[in-house]
Amino acid sequence: MVKAAVLGASGGIGQPLSLLLKTSPLVDELALYDVVNTPGVAADLSHISSVAKITGYLPKDDGLKHALTGADIVVIPAGIPRKPGMTRDDLFKINAGIVRDLVKGIAEFSPKAFILIISNPVNSTVPIAAEVLKAAGVFDPKRLFGVTTLDVVRAETFTQEFSRQKNPSATKIPVVGGHSGETIVPLFSKATPAFQIPSDKYDALVNRVQFGGDEVVKAKDGAGSATLSMAFAGFRFAESVIKASQGQTGIVEPTFVYLPGVAGGDELVKATGVEFFSTLVALGANGAEEAFNVLDGITDQEKKLLEACNKGLKGNIEKGIDFIKNPPPK
Repeated sequence: MVKAAVLGASGGIGQPLSLLLKTSPLVDELALYDVVNTPGVAADLSHISSVAKITGYLPKDDGLKHALTGADIVVIPAGIPRKPGMTRDDLFKINAGIVRDLVKGIAEFSPKAFILIISNPVNSTVPIAAEVLKAAGVFDPKRLFGVTTLDVVRAETFTQEFSRQKNPSATKIPVVGGHSGETIVPLFSKATPAFQIPSDKYDALVNRVQFGGDEVVKAKDGAGSATLSMAFAGFRFAESVIKASQGQTGIVEPTFVYLPGVAGGDELVKATGVEFFSTLVALGANGAEEAFNVLDGITDQEKKLLEACNKGLKGNIEKGIDFIKNPPPK
């Protein structure tokens, strides 16, 4: 039996993500939580003829407690969306408080659950979650993940003309670092099967992977950000975590984790100078089993990208930790 909970289930990412989880044969029970509209979303999805039994909760009547109790996996897409001209970092003040409060609920009601954080800025919200869990004495680095799968999905999609794969996801491209702008580093040189990118196309391709979210924000003309593609990416990663937890082996996914708490992570801390980093991670029954150092042998161009990434990432991580240790005045 697998119980999944979606916190922020009524939003632009939350609704399509909940739809995908409802259709998954891996989910037996699906609990939705948000500050508005959740009973309606749950009622709508309950008409779908799939395995999962679904419930929707609001803050009243201990809704968060009911949604989280017994949860095996909790996905958090909660927060405000990005608007035109807004960076992921601009979202920080509002979304940081939302994530803090939701993770306090997880610490209390489902401390053993796998926690998948989508809420931006991921580079800061994952360290926030770690600090909240540490303060509650229930932090397990193997069970806390920042979802960076959308960067991987974009890299697969945008390189299809060069990989020539009918199904772009058949190409495996490690995307490392963080989950905003220059902290996103696609390692095209490590793609399997290997393919070549013309030198005059490389910079534009890297930029498109790093700032693909801006493309969607602009195209939606103020009406939202990347919600549908993010829901797909979040679902893809959630399915991998569930499959691994049920004993399926050989599952490796890029994800943003606390390196010192995962086997192999110390090598990456030395290489990057940061403790939170997205890299290829082997998933198992207890979560993150091993973090792989995929940085050996990268190109000079990728090394330059990594330098800029690490510099930006340090500031993002410190900002998240400081939000908990020195809370802003209310």
